[in-house]
Amino acid sequence: MEEIYIGKRANRISGAVSKIGYTLIIVVLIFIFWNGVNELSTSNIDKQETSLSEAIDRDIIQCYCLEGVYPPSLDYLEQHYGLIYDKELFFVDYRPIGANIYPDVTIIRIQGDAKKDL
Repeated sequence: MEEIYIGKRANRISGAVSKIGYTLIIVVLIFIFWNGVNELSTSNIDKQETSLSEAIDRDIIQCYCLEGVYPPSLDYLEQHYGLIYDKELFFVDYRPIGANIYPDVTIIRIQGDAKKDL
């Protein structure tokens, strides 16, 4: 009878080990998937920031070429040149220096709880 008991116990142990192994594999696959999605999201936001910077520069230069002065505010670019961006994702600090001096533009990515402060 002891041999049967040992055999059953060995089966129980190997079954438990295989369940733990499968669980670890699933956890690792979920982690890899989550990490990949996170990287894609970060890459997408980086591209949006680059696109926003290029759009602002293009609109500022177009305004100067057409009107002879740099735009007085970011709202002016939005109203007259169609600038659109995600204000919940980016904060744009636009500081005009003078009518004939290129304005100081800073784009800040808003993350997490910082959205609540603005």
